Amino acid sequence: MPPEGAQGMMEYPAPVATHEEVLGNPELFMDTLRRFHSLMGTRFMIPVIGGKELDLHLLYLEVTKRGGLEKVVGERKWKEVITAFNFPPTTTSASFVLRKYYISLLHHYEKVYYFRLRGPLIPPAVTVPAKSPTCKPAIADLSMSTPDGLQTRGGDEQAQLPKKRKRLQIGGEVNCPVVGVIDTKFDHGYLVTVKIGENLLRGVLFHPADSASPSASERAQLPASGGSPTRIHRRRKRGRRRWDPAHPKPNRSAYNFFFAEKHSMLKVLYPQREREFSKMIGESWNKLTEEERLTYLDCGVKDKERYKREMQEYRERLKLVQAVPPLPPPPAAGIQQSAVGPGEVRKAASSSLQMDTKSESTTSDI
Repeated sequence: MPPEGAQGMMEYPAPVATHEEVLGNPELFMDTLRRFHSLMGTRFMIPVIGGKELDLHLLYLEVTKRGGLEKVVGERKWKEVITAFNFPPTTTSASFVLRKYYISLLHHYEKVYYFRLRGPLIPPAVTVPAKSPTCKPAIADLSMSTPDGLQTRGGDEQAQLPKKRKRLQIGGEVNCPVVGVIDTKFDHGYLVTVKIGENLLRGVLFHPADSASPSASERAQLPASGGSPTRIHRRRKRGRRRWDPAHPKPNRSAYNFFFAEKHSMLKVLYPQREREFSKMIGESWNKLTEEERLTYLDCGVKDKERYKREMQEYRERLKLVQAVPPLPPPPAAGIQQSAVGPGEVRKAASSSLQMDTKSESTTSDI
């Protein structure tokens, strides 16, 4: 879509074909659509939904067949449009996506080729975020308390709000954009500015102070019944257990085998929808018959037997390792051990005794 500032200056280009011609010829439709966006100076790309390109010709056909975008939105006929695309049941935001791409790619094209309009651009009356396209005379009923110095402007009028609450009603359509900005934060709230369409509101958002329940730091300082401050007991984090790489791989269930098989298939078919794989696989598993599940159940039983067999072998290996006595510690550095037999030890002991008796005899003679 062209920028908002340029919409008032640009005008719609003349159509090069009739509405009936573009409906009957998808190639002519795509050629005129590309040419239209080129003349408008807007970016054109075919969107991709669920790994497939969106059929813009079918989307234009279904919407114009029901009277155009505004009529489809006003009469809530998006569900009828969705049925023509055969989206999978897991696609929950199909109406939002189709509406978004129709507004950005086909809205102005519809004005020229379906309604045969000329002149300045007409912005869409329905925006993408709006959930309900119906128009109501009073869409906002805001209650806000504002201190002195804050003003609420509606159009060209400015009014000074008192401290008491004042109820404001703003007329307009539901689809007008709403933008909120936090100006300042204080202890118990925020000063905010909200723009609803052309109306600019300023107010205060309060959150009550919870003075009844003390904070964690205050609870730690409160005295207990005995007069001593209470202590906060915290659990110690347990160290991570070491995993033996030789431990057998745990067995898988029948659903695990089914999940692995379907996940590899879905990853090839829908690479952009990995977040939906678990839900899609679960629904497929629930739809299987007993005969279809029997294959995966057999795989689960065989894998369980494999795990029991490997675990038994693993426990036997552990028993053999524990039965082997530990090796003696290596000698310390710098100490040399000499191999001395028992006979040499006895000789050394007897020689030391003879030396002692000789020394005693000499002392007695003296």
